[in-house]
Amino acid sequence: MSGFTGTGALLRLAARRDRVLIPVSVIALVVLVAGSAQATIDLYPTTESALGAMGDIFTNPALVAMYGPLTSPTIDSFSVFKTILLGGVFLCLLAYIVVRRHTRTEEEEGRLELVGAGVVGRRAPLAAAILLGVLAVLVTALLTTVSAIAVGLDQTGSVALGVAWLTMGLTWVGVTAFAAQLTETARGTAAFSLGALAIVFLLRAVGDTAAEGSPLTFLTWLSPIGWGEKVSPYGANQFWPLLLGIAAFGLLCATAFSLLERRDLGAGVIPPRPGPGRSRMRTVEVLTAYLARGTITGWVVTALVLGTVVGSIAGNVQSLMDSPQTAEMLQKLGGGAGTIVDIFFSAELHIASVAVAAMGISLVTRLRSEETSLRGEPVLATSVTRPRWALSHVGVGVLATTLVMVLVGIAAGLADSQRTGDAAGSIGRLVGASIVTLPAIWVCVGIALVFVGLLPRHTGLVWAVLIGFLLLGEFGALFGLPDWVQSLSPFGHVPGLPAAALVMTPLITLTAIAAGLVLVGTGALRQRDFPTT
Repeated sequence: MSGFTGTGALLRLAARRDRVLIPVSVIALVVLVAGSAQATIDLYPTTESALGAMGDIFTNPALVAMYGPLTSPTIDSFSVFKTILLGGVFLCLLAYIVVRRHTRTEEEEGRLELVGAGVVGRRAPLAAAILLGVLAVLVTALLTTVSAIAVGLDQTGSVALGVAWLTMGLTWVGVTAFAAQLTETARGTAAFSLGALAIVFLLRAVGDTAAEGSPLTFLTWLSPIGWGEKVSPYGANQFWPLLLGIAAFGLLCATAFSLLERRDLGAGVIPPRPGPGRSRMRTVEVLTAYLARGTITGWVVTALVLGTVVGSIAGNVQSLMDSPQTAEMLQKLGGGAGTIVDIFFSAELHIASVAVAAMGISLVTRLRSEETSLRGEPVLATSVTRPRWALSHVGVGVLATTLVMVLVGIAAGLADSQRTGDAAGSIGRLVGASIVTLPAIWVCVGIALVFVGLLPRHTGLVWAVLIGFLLLGEFGALFGLPDWVQSLSPFGHVPGLPAAALVMTPLITLTAIAAGLVLVGTGALRQRDFPTT
């Protein structure tokens, strides 16, 4: 029997299990590009009008660090300025989720051992996961290219956009396949894969913001994200960086298969570090917080960087006063009617809150992984009840999201104080604007617990719900969707501080809904069989 025997059957099984997650994610990425491009074209029918309104912003180092440089002074390049790298990073995350789920997660939860008892080769599960990841990346790149052409963007540049995403996505299929061989837990795979993604993004940011002629500019070439950027869609349209992505993908996958042959099923190449002989963790709440420390630390760093970038850009946003179209777009995103800078802060903080909601969801859905990996059973064998165990995860999620949003506000306020000269005032204003988004985030945390309690086999669908909230709440107005459709997103009910006045009614309502969802999820977890696989 070949080591790849059964790959086709496992690929079909994996595709069936991800029949909702992958299509929804692909559609969301395609809509992100096409919708953003169409909205930009509607606002700025000519290149002159676009660059005249926002030309100064593109040279802001903070903006370049976050989104990369503008590839060319054209309306097409301007239309996809924020989505080239942002969408590429999201595609890398999709590749990571797909590959990790069908390799290390399956192995950790014991299903891979059951599958391996059949007529399945040793390499088949990893091969099927890699193939599904590649298919997800290819389909996304292809549909994105078609959608960009459909909204009227340059055909060659649109193909280059697909190539840029393909370069990044394929590389991250390989990175995750390699990371899945290193540790014996899905959490360890996440640390390696997502940590590597953060590092290569940072390398690209340093390289892009380095002075011309500086040796630091070479750092961009050390980053797969930088390779995608170097394709330069709607600019130079260089297709050869795809070869770098294919080479990295091939090398990483070959290494992953080699490591697979050298380790035992359920083990990792890197042996686990033994813990202390006697634990100091006396409560389940402390244990839950300890297990989440890596995720929280990463998000704290992200919050500080994101807040600093947003606050630094604010000084250039003042130049948009001469562009009523841009002001109207920001007003739709931010839901406010204040100054252009306040509307900008409102829009950016609302988008940041959706990202932070993802952290809250990931912390709560760990309940499900603890359950299926049987690590929850020793905890529940003590005096800890299921409701307390569930609420410990919810509590960590609530406190962590609160901490991160407060840090976003503080970092943004400190950066904006360079413009206002009033550090205390800027920090207070933006921390308040960050805090009002928390009830909507907590609703997402509650929905995650409902999935764990009521629909444990379909917990992954909570990510599709979050993507829907993002599209409805943040881009619904730009896409001209009816108000009742936009209102389905909790983020659409958050007051647009600091541009708008504070209204407590929606915040109280959202908090009550979040509390109700937590009660429903906790009650369902208490009543159902444990574990449900």
